Amino acid sequence: MKHAADQHPNGPRRITRYRLRNSISALLHGSLPSRHSARSEARAEERMEAIRDVMLAATLAAREDYPHVVRRITHATDIQTLWYLRGDAMLALAAIHGEKAARHRMAEISGMFHGLLPRGLTARKTSLGH
Repeated sequence: MKHAADQHPNGPRRITRYRLRNSISALLHGSLPSRHSARSEARAEERMEAIRDVMLAATLAAREDYPHVVRRITHATDIQTLWYLRGDAMLALAAIHGEKAARHRMAEISGMFHGLLPRGLTARKTSLGH
């Protein structure tokens, strides 16, 4: 199975630009990553790409009616952006599959973000049970 970035004509360059920008920023701020943090950053990036792939696969049926959602997911540069795009993905999924199925799928996707976001961004249980 091809990686989502490989399917998009600018995909591999997008990832390279992201890494280059982060490396230059680290040099300018004097905070070059240690081997341990580089490995953990690589794992976080792999998880982010896995989340992107799942979100793109989930919105596959909605691509024709919601191309902007697919485009935003494809071009998201960080995990927080993907997190905030869940609402757009939910809207597209609900239009195609119904709200109940969309909520279920988005709950699965939201669980994939565990450990990647600051505490303030994670989903919280509500008194409504959602």
